[in-house]
Amino acid sequence: MEWIGDARLAAGPEAAWYLETVFTPGEQLGTVYDDPTTPVVVTGIEEVTAIRIPSGRLVVDAPWHDDETWEYERGLPTSPPRELAVRIPPGTYRVEIAWTAGPYEFFGEHFDGVECAATRLRISDDPVVGWEMGLGVDDDIDRLQPGERIRFYSDANVGCFADAGAWTALTAPFRAYVDGRPMPRDSEQLRGGCERVTDESQQADLVTFMAESGGVVWLGRTKTSDVAVIVVTSGMPGVKA
Repeated sequence: MEWIGDARLAAGPEAAWYLETVFTPGEQLGTVYDDPTTPVVVTGIEEVTAIRIPSGRLVVDAPWHDDETWEYERGLPTSPPRELAVRIPPGTYRVEIAWTAGPYEFFGEHFDGVECAATRLRISDDPVVGWEMGLGVDDDIDRLQPGERIRFYSDANVGCFADAGAWTALTAPFRAYVDGRPMPRDSEQLRGGCERVTDESQQADLVTFMAESGGVVWLGRTKTSDVAVIVVTSGMPGVKA
């Protein structure tokens, strides 16, 4: 039986086109802001690292929130992370970034306009037949308004994929402050400005990526409803992300 998604979560035609196109090198996604003559082009797909998700429970959220630092330092409860309602098979998966370029000029200075257009977690190589927003475990689909995009928010323009079962240990380096200043993190620096934190006691990882103000999580479903890919977008040229 083929998968039939919930229409309230389904990506519209423009969003679906973007999600299919953004990971195709050479394709044009739109044009530079205020310059319709200069295209924004997908320049390449970069595999950043692999991530271990032994619990099959995936968090896609900011690794920390500034307004919770005080509570964390004093051992007080903080908000739970945005864990996705969907479950994935426990395993190790590739994290990939789609890069775009849209050259522009600003006050006489030229810039290459290279940006991260989307980040994805590759669950399988099976073909995707449809896209839908990824709900969090605490999201109520019945409260979703027409055209609304459910997203996570980030004070520092950073998002992450992480194993939910090891969340506390994996995010501890991001919450270490002394006199109000962040301490150097015990993390692995990756390409594209990403970081990886590991918890060997649980064989679990957290990988950060760029996410301007946060992002929307999209699930790429196969014809049998399995999730083949999880994509995070922060903005889409001409598309409400």
